[in-house]
Amino acid sequence: MTSRKVCIVVNSRANYGRIKSVMRAVADHPGLELQLIVGASALLYRFGNVHDIIRGDGFEPIATVYSIVEGETPTTMAKSTGMAIMELATQFENIAPDVVLTVADRFETMATAVAASYMNIPLAHTQGGEVTGSIDESVRHAVSKLSHLHFPATELARDNLIRLGEAPETVHLTGCPAMDVVADIDLSLPADIFERYRGVGASLDPAKPYLVVLQHPVTTEYGQGFEQINRTLAAVEQIGLQTAWLWPNVDAGSDDVSKGLRMYREHHDPDWLHFYRNFATEDYARLIKNAVCLVGNSSSALREGAFLGVPAVNIGNRQQGREHGDNVTHVGHDAAAIAAAIADQIEHGPYDAAELFGDGQAGPRIAEILASAEISIQKRLAY
Repeated sequence: MTSRKVCIVVNSRANYGRIKSVMRAVADHPGLELQLIVGASALLYRFGNVHDIIRGDGFEPIATVYSIVEGETPTTMAKSTGMAIMELATQFENIAPDVVLTVADRFETMATAVAASYMNIPLAHTQGGEVTGSIDESVRHAVSKLSHLHFPATELARDNLIRLGEAPETVHLTGCPAMDVVADIDLSLPADIFERYRGVGASLDPAKPYLVVLQHPVTTEYGQGFEQINRTLAAVEQIGLQTAWLWPNVDAGSDDVSKGLRMYREHHDPDWLHFYRNFATEDYARLIKNAVCLVGNSSSALREGAFLGVPAVNIGNRQQGREHGDNVTHVGHDAAAIAAAIADQIEHGPYDAAELFGDGQAGPRIAEILASAEISIQKRLAY
């Protein structure tokens, strides 16, 4: 029996963390052949050079796709998407996958979906059916409408996909693959974690309480990132704890957020703050598990954070409407409110773990469905 060739496209550090377990399960499945393409910000040094981490984990890409147009504006996002469509179409033609698997709601994900669906290649999609703010909401549902096989993370997301008109037999509740990683590792904090990932800023002591901050630009609030990040900086400064701060992603407005972070460091030279570009998937889980609070607007606060019981403060509209556990407090872009929410979460301490987004077995489930499902590229509304 010929193995089914599954092409997985990884475009960012978040992409990789949320598909790594599926990559492993596909590679290990006797009925599947993994074809890995790495592209977009996953290839860029300033966004963590995820390509190197992927290779270090034992995965060898079949191709790389450079598609990011510099500038981090709405215009460059659109152009980057167009570039990726052209490049991915060429790669898909060369490697002839039997199915393409794409992740979640990044703008690069849209390029994968458009290229595959127009080339009559069956498209599978993880994390569809969820509700959030920003352009991600629109991209996610658009990708779902182009997809032929769905792997939602929650019951509500599954029901949303069916209400969107997707055929129920194509919608498989698997959980989020990101949970697989955090479920299977020793979560104790390595003594050298802050030194190993270098970055810039003050020395951090893993034996003392610390915050983790990860705040991305909000694409639908383009032009407000500089002011928004300054309010978060003011709030975190007020708390007075050592802080590991991760660099924002490549979305439109990233330059404004980065400018705010650089200016703060240059003007204040804080002795409590260290900036990092990236952490390996497992070490990021260890980092947030042992933090007294996770601050910002990353979905990891709601996904992995719920699974690990991490106290979290979600700022602004980027995750507006997304399902979450009791571990998350929502605030607007107000320094006093952010600081108060962080203080309350620190006082509360760790929460009970919640399997809202899965039980840690999504990867094997997805691989088995990819190997056995009958996939039709002919779609129509199911209601």
